[in-house]
Amino acid sequence: MSEQSIDSFADSYVDSFCAISPLFASSAGLAKTGALDDFSPDGIQEAIDLDTSTLAELASMEPQTDDEWVTKAAMTERLESWLAISKDDIGSLNVIASPIQDIRDSFDLMERETEEDWELIRERAAAIPTALRQYREGLSWRHDKGAPFPARQVRACIAQAQQIATGGVLAELEDHDIDTHPARAAFASLAEFLGTLPTTDVDAVGRERYEGHLAYFLGSKVDIDETFDWAEEELASIISEQEETAATLFGPGTTITEAIDRLNSDPERQIHGRENLRAWMQKTADEAVEGVLSEFDIPQPLRRIDARVLHPGTGGIYYTQPSDDLTRPGQMWWSVPEGVDTFNTWLEKTTVYHEGVPGHHLQIGTAVASEHLNMWRRAAAWVSGHGEGWALYAERLMADLGFLDDPADYFGMLDSQRLRAARVRVDIGVHVKGWTAEQAWDFLTENVAMDRSFLAFELDRYLGWPGQAPSYKIGQRLWEAERDAALARGESRRDFHSRALALGTLGLDVLHEALSR
Repeated sequence: MSEQSIDSFADSYVDSFCAISPLFASSAGLAKTGALDDFSPDGIQEAIDLDTSTLAELASMEPQTDDEWVTKAAMTERLESWLAISKDDIGSLNVIASPIQDIRDSFDLMERETEEDWELIRERAAAIPTALRQYREGLSWRHDKGAPFPARQVRACIAQAQQIATGGVLAELEDHDIDTHPARAAFASLAEFLGTLPTTDVDAVGRERYEGHLAYFLGSKVDIDETFDWAEEELASIISEQEETAATLFGPGTTITEAIDRLNSDPERQIHGRENLRAWMQKTADEAVEGVLSEFDIPQPLRRIDARVLHPGTGGIYYTQPSDDLTRPGQMWWSVPEGVDTFNTWLEKTTVYHEGVPGHHLQIGTAVASEHLNMWRRAAAWVSGHGEGWALYAERLMADLGFLDDPADYFGMLDSQRLRAARVRVDIGVHVKGWTAEQAWDFLTENVAMDRSFLAFELDRYLGWPGQAPSYKIGQRLWEAERDAALARGESRRDFHSRALALGTLGLDVLHEALSR
């Protein structure tokens, strides 16, 4: 049996993982580096070997404290869940979470203040040709296994690679005397290579693979068929509430579609221009931080969050955590597609709460700023069902706290909830129930008010990233169950939130056990 404590063992694991994943190290703010990951089969195998040996050693260790019990349970679940699907990371190709996006997005978090900062950026740009060559080895490995690539993902990734080759972040770096021609040529070559891959019009991964991916994103195994049926009931409930709110806004008989059209055409609820969007995001986020101080304990360093807008972008909206030393603040990013210049505040206020406070920024920032969590739980542990479930839970919470008293803003929150419920139906429908992409698109357009350019990206995302999209609503469901159980025990809502967030990110089964101890 190892004499090393579980906490120090977890810290050592993070050090080892940083050594094989420079992108993780820099994104978590644990190291300043210009290196890129090895995306080849050998590179992925190195991560598999690390996790396999870590899991074996962890099994022999006995927790000495409650915190160590949580760490062991959480690490065991995370390592086992990833190892079960790890081979899918070799030659991974999708529109949101594959090496193309990992490399492109890594530049956004790199500091640009000192000459040392710019040297690291030069180093990373110079590393791109090798990284993409290794990635092509992974794609070839997958090809050799006889599995065709979903045509939808291939087409979209070709477009992304071409965009990076001709503009975007690499073109911007050339304005700072950084030679990005080899990197841009490598992306152009990758786009050509992707065009040679065998493709299929089948997007579904099937029940067996889907169960593994959903368990990874949740940290819990749920009944897929029951969840599919529950999502239909949840949708019906949300639609009923939308109908009531539409009547409140514009009078009895107003349909949901009519209410959306009237809100979208209201100039008082519109923002024009990306800089105005960024300023509105920042103001809304700052007001939220100040407004929830009576409900949450927010350390001073976490009371800052930066709003950022990327253009041209894919349509995604996401959050990046603060650095481990808190010198880099948490940031929420809006990746605006070409041609989109008008934004609707009634629809997006809830998004700021989701990405900022009390959503991701509060949840992740609380862990990063913690003095009692080990490095793995502070900076490396992530479970989508826990994190995205909390952020969606936080949207509803802001209504309870009075931040969505304007019926239009409340209507926007309901649209967000409806989108996430629809995702459960679409994701399980396509990957398990035999839905076509056309059926999924029709279902989404019937249920979501989102701009169609954003929604098209959303559909591509679901089809290429099985199990992630439902984790929001399923996670929210489990968070609400934990809250209700705490309230039934006589615990206050504030105390429940403080106790739960202090644990850091956990798989949902481990969260339940930790809160029940």
